[in-house]
Amino acid sequence: MQLFHPDFRLGNPSFCQGSEVPEGYGYQPAIDTPQDDDPDPRSRPCVARVTAVGAQRTHRIHVGLWIVGVAALSTLVAACGDSGAPPTANPDAVEIFGYDDAFYESVVKIDPGDTVEWKMVGDNPHNVFAADGTWQSDTVMERNDRYERTFVEPGVYPYFCSFHGDAEGGGMAGYIVVGDVPDYEIPEANDVEPVDAWSGNTITIPDDYATIQEGVDATSPGDLVFIRKGVYHEGVTVRTPSLVIRGEDRNETIVDGGFELSNGFHVVADAVAIENMSARNYEVNGFYWTGVTGYRASYVTAYNNGDYGIYAFDSVDGLFDHVYAKGNHDSGLYIGQCYPCNAIIQNSVSFENGLGYSGTNAGGDLYLINNEFVGNMGGVAPNSLDSELYPPHREVYIGGNLVMDNNGYDVPTKGFARLAIGQGIILAGGEGDIAEKNLVVNHDRWGIVTNLLPDDTIWLAKNNIVRNNTVTGSGAADLGLVGPPSQGNCFEGNLIDSWATPPLLTLYHSCSGINLPFQLDLATPLYLAGVFADSAAGFPEGGDHRDWPAPDPQEVMPSSASATVQPAFNVFVKPDLDAIETPALPAGVEIRSKEIFVSGVPVTQPTFWTFVMSLWAYFLPLALVGAWIALAIWDMVRRQDEMSKGMFILWFLVILLVPIVGVMAYFAFGKSSIPAFIRGVVVGGGTILYLVVLMMLLLVSGVV
Repeated sequence: MQLFHPDFRLGNPSFCQGSEVPEGYGYQPAIDTPQDDDPDPRSRPCVARVTAVGAQRTHRIHVGLWIVGVAALSTLVAACGDSGAPPTANPDAVEIFGYDDAFYESVVKIDPGDTVEWKMVGDNPHNVFAADGTWQSDTVMERNDRYERTFVEPGVYPYFCSFHGDAEGGGMAGYIVVGDVPDYEIPEANDVEPVDAWSGNTITIPDDYATIQEGVDATSPGDLVFIRKGVYHEGVTVRTPSLVIRGEDRNETIVDGGFELSNGFHVVADAVAIENMSARNYEVNGFYWTGVTGYRASYVTAYNNGDYGIYAFDSVDGLFDHVYAKGNHDSGLYIGQCYPCNAIIQNSVSFENGLGYSGTNAGGDLYLINNEFVGNMGGVAPNSLDSELYPPHREVYIGGNLVMDNNGYDVPTKGFARLAIGQGIILAGGEGDIAEKNLVVNHDRWGIVTNLLPDDTIWLAKNNIVRNNTVTGSGAADLGLVGPPSQGNCFEGNLIDSWATPPLLTLYHSCSGINLPFQLDLATPLYLAGVFADSAAGFPEGGDHRDWPAPDPQEVMPSSASATVQPAFNVFVKPDLDAIETPALPAGVEIRSKEIFVSGVPVTQPTFWTFVMSLWAYFLPLALVGAWIALAIWDMVRRQDEMSKGMFILWFLVILLVPIVGVMAYFAFGKSSIPAFIRGVVVGGGTILYLVVLMMLLLVSGVV
């Protein structure tokens, strides 16, 4: 059997330079086609363009502008960083990137004697194992770890990540082709076509086969695998399309990884549905689909797993329905790296996880509707990161959800969840998201916030819509917009009981009226910088998923023994958004009080870094500008005999009504009697010193 053709999506077909997305794959890359000399498709150099404009100025003003300009540009470059990947540790090696969760490129051709170096750029742990077991990297490779190997003999060398792939080429896997290998065979996609209906055949575990894996391996497309009550200590890889795998009882049919096995179910075949069972205690994921078209999880529970509870990656046409996730180290529910995803999460609960929902670089007909995200460290967080392909995330619909009490300092957590603590809905670095008709209650920081997300690239939030939500009990603000830039983000029709940041948010960032392309409030972004610093310092530490309490019994699938057997074939149906309603507040819920801020500085629930960043980066600049204004007015009073009344009033209005720039203009052009050197020290020197110390704080804190 020929096992591969060049268009096969091993991990992802469009990873390869110049390749086309195979017909029917369902989404297009949101990146430029990589060039031959650019091995990283996400390499986007950070370019700063400086244009010199203006008339002649005095020498001292030129010098001052150059100093301030260099300081500001240095701050920009330091914050933006190098958006491309760092150079390979071995300049003579062929480099392969390990993203979450795919190798790029998945098929590499080299000459005998060449060296290949794998570099991990994802946020999850990965590794590189030879399919035949003859060589391997360290068992756990973290971000920026490298592994290299020299290949001398011609041949084809398959490899995989043991956490997210398998030796048969499913999931996160790849191939090294060494030399001229005529008619080489590399596994291609499963050439068995999915079917849209039950075959009529049922395999029962353990009646027919002792293990679930044995039963799944014996199936044909369209079969039902029925698993009786019991605890099954195994990890199952599913390679047959269109299976329905159903437990006898959601709470008593359990697969258990014993904190040793990687995944409960790892599905690499199309149109597979899993129903009415639980997956617990896996090192990586409970239920995991990768690289498939068609997937469904219904009435399943995933708890105490090392990464995600229920997870679909690089997959389209999916549905999570009546699922429950608790105590998972990263997020309870996750759909990542797809566009358009054509997927729905509905009528589900995510409770006491790192994040309720996380979806990196995913969107396009992706709907989160009528769910409950409660008690997690952070709530609902679609996000854009360089650790997966095709950023940014875009066009995610979040509606009709109860998002409450996501302040879980002690819940299991890792990575991004620390950035989202105390926040309900976070539209992080995405484009075209809609959040509407949600009830967002009792969050220590923001109820709903749109914000930039810095990774190797700084991902800005653009054209997001926040409307008709009910938000209450937020510590910092019910609604937040992080700037300074704000391209098309708008807020309208929301019912809030405190206030929004920046002030007058709904007036100047309306969906139907004024919408400014920027916001001048520094409180929110600099408070957020403190949150980033906390995260970089590992705060909050969070709990251990391995000893987190198990969930209460959950609703079982109705008539599980006789319910219709339906593979996950064409499962996506666009929901009726007009029918979605804002949920009611649960009985007995008390609304928390607001955090107290004094001049932008949190005083009732500060952390070290939120206090320092807010104090230094927000309050102190106001004090500096206030000192400039006082000095300028004092100088004008001294000069009142030589200034006309009209000129006095004009400069007075400019200084007070034109923020920052007005007072600087007076010192530059107002013929101040203060010596130029003193003016330069007070204005230019104060600005430079402030920027230098701020940059040092950002560097020391780990924000940049």
